[in-house]
Amino acid sequence: MEAKASAKFVRISPLKARQVVDLIRGKSVEEAMITLKFTAHKASPIVEKVLKSAVANAEHNYDMSTDSLYISCATVDQGPSIKRFKPRAMGRADGITKKTSHITITVAER
Repeated sequence: MEAKASAKFVRISPLKARQVVDLIRGKSVEEAMITLKFTAHKASPIVEKVLKSAVANAEHNYDMSTDSLYISCATVDQGPSIKRFKPRAMGRADGITKKTSHITITVAER
């Protein structure tokens, strides 16, 4: 049995979010929470929130024990980019793309 949670359209680059998700993939939930708490990265609290949601889904929807849960699958996919322009010299403009992410975490029992 597996339970999952996702956060969509999060305003963080997928590359930066993947660095944090790679740290916790395959670990137990307790280990992952400790790792996220002490990781100094912008994506850490976002990933921690999704992980807590997945654990709550497992506990309430599927009656799983939270002690035996581990992260079976954790992915970060790219969402739509927000396009902006930055004014430059002599009337020119440079394009800026602000990237978004879709973070999905699946937990299962050992």
